[in-house]
Amino acid sequence: MPPKRSGMMCLWILLSASSMYAQSNPPPVSTAPLTMQQAVERALERNPALLAAREHLAATRAQRITAAQRQNPTLTLLGQGVTLPEVNNEGGNPYYYSANVSRLFERGQKRRWRMDSATATGDQTEDQLKDQERQVTLNVRQAFTNLLVAKESLSIAEENLTDYRKTVDLSKSRLDAGDITRTDYERIDLQLAQFESDDDNAKLTIQQNSAQLQLLFGVEHPDPTLDVIGALDLPALTKTREEAEQAAVAQRPDLGAAQQGLVAARANAQFAVAGGTADPTAALEYERSGANNTLGASIAIPLRIFDRNQGEKERTRFEVNSSQFAVQAARNQVINDVDQAWSALETARHLADRYNSHYLEEAGRVRDNLQFSYRNGNATLLDYLEALRDYRAIHLSSLNANAQVWLALHQLSYATATDMTP
Repeated sequence: MPPKRSGMMCLWILLSASSMYAQSNPPPVSTAPLTMQQAVERALERNPALLAAREHLAATRAQRITAAQRQNPTLTLLGQGVTLPEVNNEGGNPYYYSANVSRLFERGQKRRWRMDSATATGDQTEDQLKDQERQVTLNVRQAFTNLLVAKESLSIAEENLTDYRKTVDLSKSRLDAGDITRTDYERIDLQLAQFESDDDNAKLTIQQNSAQLQLLFGVEHPDPTLDVIGALDLPALTKTREEAEQAAVAQRPDLGAAQQGLVAARANAQFAVAGGTADPTAALEYERSGANNTLGASIAIPLRIFDRNQGEKERTRFEVNSSQFAVQAARNQVINDVDQAWSALETARHLADRYNSHYLEEAGRVRDNLQFSYRNGNATLLDYLEALRDYRAIHLSSLNANAQVWLALHQLSYATATDMTP
């Protein structure tokens, strides 16, 4: 083989091997923890239901193209009585053919009302898409918060488990030294099962909440290495209730969809009125019969004596009334949603403040004191175990209270269609 050809073959083999290695070893996927905003953005970009809704919006927008079309003219060609020249005679049929061009002309601005209706329908569909995005955003924020709570619960469970294992080890030493009875030791050791169960349940909750969050990303098989980062510290609100209501009225897409539905209903009512007008059909015609040429014009006007589109006029009038009530109902729902979400947030914050400012610190102090006293023989086993249970319950209740504040804040953001998180 010539040297040049051999070198090209070696280069091709090297490139093929590099390509196969790249395919079998894809670049590593970034495993950096997601923030809440990154999780929302990923869901809005990849959620299959939203992708389907966006395609539906594009299809709805395309209806305006159809609505804007004008009436096509009609061409009619006719020929008859044609004979061959060599057999044609004076008494034969002359040549006859004609061409007719006609077109329907719409009156009453029908095209305009069709276009207005199609535009309003497209805008309504867009608002419905935004409302669906609002729902997905709420679901992501709730799933994200639940995952943060699950991670914090696991930290609490592991801390309690680690700390209690020290107590079990110390009790074993006291048993060996004869300071406590075997029954007391076994009662302490049996309590370890509860802490181990809390730890296992916390790990399972993390897996379940992670899978729920990734489902919103459009992931079929969840990635067990997905991690999130965030804090559950109590946030501060920067808006008043009145400002929240004003923002909701201005931003809520479901209210916008109802308003666009009213616009479409009014356009349909105008189209029904226009449908009662007569649309003339104008035509031009050319005829040739033998050596004679004829040019003519005609106009056909339907007489709307019986059918003047009365049914559609009446139906669309009621549809306009219905849409007006629907707008009022949607507005009332917006205000009610904000009020309910605001009240839930205030209640959750008051509960969380009580735990964070009083009960959590007090429960920790009682646990530490009784733990120290028990390890030094100055407290009973029952008192120590009771303090442990109280601390675990108060700690988890405090965590859940903080989580409820965040969930209520997400609900308020959903109710106002704005981001209320600081």
